[in-house]
Amino acid sequence: MRRQLNTLYATTEGAWLRKEGENIVMEVERAVRARLPIHMLESLVCIGRMAVSPQLLGYCSEKGISICYLTPQGRFLARVEGPVSGNVLLRREQYRRSDDPAKCAAIVRNLLIGKVHNQRAVLARGWRDHGEKLSDASAFQHALKRLKRIAQRMLIETDTDVLRGLEGEAAQAYFGVFDQLIRIDSPLLRFGGRNRRPPRDAFNALLSFLYTLLTHDCRSALETVGLDPAVGFLHRDRPGRPSLALDLAEEFRPLLGERLALSLINRRQLGERDFRTFDNGAVLLGEDARKTVLVAYQERKREELRHVFSGEKLDIGLLPYVQAQLLARHLRGDLDAYPPFLWK
Repeated sequence: MRRQLNTLYATTEGAWLRKEGENIVMEVERAVRARLPIHMLESLVCIGRMAVSPQLLGYCSEKGISICYLTPQGRFLARVEGPVSGNVLLRREQYRRSDDPAKCAAIVRNLLIGKVHNQRAVLARGWRDHGEKLSDASAFQHALKRLKRIAQRMLIETDTDVLRGLEGEAAQAYFGVFDQLIRIDSPLLRFGGRNRRPPRDAFNALLSFLYTLLTHDCRSALETVGLDPAVGFLHRDRPGRPSLALDLAEEFRPLLGERLALSLINRRQLGERDFRTFDNGAVLLGEDARKTVLVAYQERKREELRHVFSGEKLDIGLLPYVQAQLLARHLRGDLDAYPPFLWK
């Protein structure tokens, strides 16, 4: 099994990152703030305004360590990587499947079954933890039953557009009762429905930031196994969009997005003061809050889960890589179908 490597998140504005021997050194105003060995890294994520030396850029490209640039709000800007190591035969098959409606729908179906199953798992855990305290228990139970029925309908559906419609129904049921899982009284931390570009409340700002981190990890996993992250099955192709990475991230959003966001809010690791509201209505995480989220995200990735398909107990951080590998095996013909990630 592949060893889980680390992602280095650099968040200090004005930092200078350079190579010194086999280490990455961070300097701020010419003072060394951090020194980390490079050999344990799989990617470097720069959040905000900072500079990376040409020597470090070249070394990371040679060693297959990607460098990703995000705005302070978590919006993707650019990615620097070395030569693409993808298997051309595997990628040609990926492109053929993407263009074949029937074969594309078969992959989309299992991706979405995994997503809806995991959404239902989030609500089921919430019911076990807070069932007697929910404000509208009947609506919550109805959502659980509706998600189960939608997953069953997906099992027999063969049209990608219909599957996308069922995904929308599932999102409506899921997010329609999601606010009941927030156990904080603050009106500024409530969830009134999904919104983005820009997020207009604190919870959506937190979700958007977590989704960005997750998409980065899924993209790295796909490139590791030789797949093209730009050509997906569920998400349509657009210039600059990592469609397949977004596809793969769908299964993990309930676990590494919504569930983690709930934990951060309900455990009071984040509060009202950790979010900034702008004149255009956008709500974004503050700098210290981003660091809190990054630490929690990395800690969650080190937790272990048993993978239903393989039966192995794995670090959560390895799951995107495992799913990317299973997708590649399916495209090569080693597996009859793509086995989705099911959280239990």
